[in-house]
Amino acid sequence: MKIYTKKSKQNLPITLDEAWEFLSNPKNLKTITPDYMGFVIESGTDRPMFPGQIIQYIITPIFGIKTKWVTEITHVQDKKYFVDEQRFGPYALWHHKHFIKIIPGGVEMEDIIDYKVPMGILGQLAHPFLVKPKLDEIFDYRRKKLIELFGEFK
Repeated sequence: MKIYTKKSKQNLPITLDEAWEFLSNPKNLKTITPDYMGFVIESGTDRPMFPGQIIQYIITPIFGIKTKWVTEITHVQDKKYFVDEQRFGPYALWHHKHFIKIIPGGVEMEDIIDYKVPMGILGQLAHPFLVKPKLDEIFDYRRKKLIELFGEFK
């Protein structure tokens, strides 16, 4: 059982309050997800983020195959971090930690995702050619979109 880790950091020239307001609002996930993924929120975004919140959405990650993804917000510490975990979806395991901290001139956002691909050895064989490049592409898109929305950190 191979568990992979994806890490990403980005600095933005905004306040902690601005960063938290945007990043902790599940409705904004659509904004920072590539359009081709067909991201549609089905439920769970009617309240501010809280532990135990269930968010359901549809994505089309590969080959035009629509997939239901259900996540639970398991931990929230106001203006510091939150954790979402997949309860149902394309991964055998998905544990995503989002950290935010003040730095001179803005904030640093850090994502740490521990995940396991499905289908055993076949999934592991596909990981370097399909799964990892797709995750890298999504996070590259997010990086560019956040710069577009909030400006480049200098």
